[in-house]
Amino acid sequence: MYLIGMSTASKGSTPGYLVWRLSTKWRVAVDRALAPLGLTHAQYTLIASLHGIWRSGHSPSQRQLADHTGLEPLYVSKLARALESSGLVRRTPDPTDTRAVRLSLTLEGQKTARRAIAEVHTLLDRLLAPLGGLDAPRTQALTRELRLLLETPLDAPLDALENTSTPPEE
Repeated sequence: MYLIGMSTASKGSTPGYLVWRLSTKWRVAVDRALAPLGLTHAQYTLIASLHGIWRSGHSPSQRQLADHTGLEPLYVSKLARALESSGLVRRTPDPTDTRAVRLSLTLEGQKTARRAIAEVHTLLDRLLAPLGGLDAPRTQALTRELRLLLETPLDAPLDALENTSTPPEE
């Protein structure tokens, strides 16, 4: 019988399988942590990113937020509409581009974003405890390696990738 669960992956598991399993495990954990705030992981991604951009003094368009988060523009539009209905996000026409919609957080959205960010930060520290926590050297090394993988184009020729390994820490 094949059971689906959070059991330990076998030693022969591929990196792709392990990344997928970890992503699934973390997404479920984030969804559970954010449920009391009425947010999903995807909604969190939008309001936390919007909060960070807003703190730097900008009000991004939906397209800019899609580019920033890596989410599809149509999905960002759907999420923004749902968050607007919840009173957390304000969508306003861009005065310089009639096709664009600018996004900002309402006061309630700012409060919710701060609470959600704190919840996820606490959760990440717990999930990363086996590596020493969120600020640990092993976590920083893992982050660098994951960033390298994410920044590598999917269509890059194999010979171009041979010299992209990160140098060891001193």
